[in-house]
Amino acid sequence: MENAMGVAGAGAGAGGGAVTTTSADAPSLPPNMTIYINNLNEKIKIDELKKSLNAVFSQFGKILEVLAFKTFKHKGQAWVIFEDVSSASEALKRMQGFPFYEKPMRIQYAKTKSDLIAKADGTFVPRERRKKHDERADRKKREHHHDNNYSGGGLSATHGAYGVTPPLSQLPLGVAKLPEAPAPPNSILFVQNLPTETTPMMLQMLFCQYPGFKEVRMVETKPGIAFVEYGDEMQSTVAMQGLHGFKITPQNPMHVTYAKK
Repeated sequence: MENAMGVAGAGAGAGGGAVTTTSADAPSLPPNMTIYINNLNEKIKIDELKKSLNAVFSQFGKILEVLAFKTFKHKGQAWVIFEDVSSASEALKRMQGFPFYEKPMRIQYAKTKSDLIAKADGTFVPRERRKKHDERADRKKREHHHDNNYSGGGLSATHGAYGVTPPLSQLPLGVAKLPEAPAPPNSILFVQNLPTETTPMMLQMLFCQYPGFKEVRMVETKPGIAFVEYGDEMQSTVAMQGLHGFKITPQNPMHVTYAKK
């Protein structure tokens, strides 16, 4: 993942710096695929912040990258790079002032193009320092790939260490289970297939967008699942229809159903 960005901030130059612009400046910036967010809670760890931003903003379109840095001058700031301008515009319009970790987000378009987008449209000019860093990283990757080629032992995917895969007749047969009947509509939703890094706050920010939200309950002994309660079954149904299949990470589409009582 690209670690640096042509945008060092909507209120900072390409080399970084303190943010001096305000939301009043936003209309003067041309719409582009990258939005700049500040007034973020500085107590949140960077990894959790990036995952939470991805979870909240991916409803508006495909996200290419979320950037946030640990450096002091970049605290409380982040950049979300969308695949197209319309997604970025919709996100800016609908999430302006959204309470994110108990602080309202301030959002505007980024002043300059991200390196990721510049590379895609052919306008990227590498910085000398980063070019050397990338060359070292590429060299290490090639060396690692070269070592793996020689340590693999020539085994193919269809042959195990002790010969060919046994025929189907020798494989144990599993016991087929009948699917359970779905729970009837009610005010509590059962959410499954959550990534291990999911937090109650991340889910709250997703589900509180729908009217009637009450609370999120996660089970520490059973990671990957959660219960979300609404005021009534009509409100929970709207949320279920809106968020079933939503991907907190690309590998984890949420499975949302009514909870069994």
